[in-house]
Amino acid sequence: QVQLVESGGGLVQAGGSLRLSCAASGIIFSINAMDWYRQAPGKQRDLVATIASDGTANYADSVKGRFSISRDNAKNTVYLQMNSLKPEDTAKYYCSLDLHFTRHWGQGTQVTVSS
Repeated sequence: QVQLVESGGGLVQAGGSLRLSCAASGIIFSINAMDWYRQAPGKQRDLVATIASDGTANYADSVKGRFSISRDNAKNTVYLQMNSLKPEDTAKYYCSLDLHFTRHWGQGTQVTVSS
């Protein structure tokens, strides 16, 4: 079955950086688009970034120029490099993919940015 395991979250000061990782199994990773979402307390889960199988990336306006999504198909892993972090980036970050019209989620990793 599909498994997505995120890591790399933590507490960081505003202006700092974090790199999230998501290891995937149970899928043919290289042919699937992968997504990062985030959800702050009391708010809806929002799409942050997506990377297509060919490496094409798209970002939410709120993170453009600060976050970078990448993938390593040899390691079945997708990354989210987060720079110039702001307190409003505080959220639980989830790796996700849509496989055969079913959305799969990891357990999430918490990112907390202090001011």
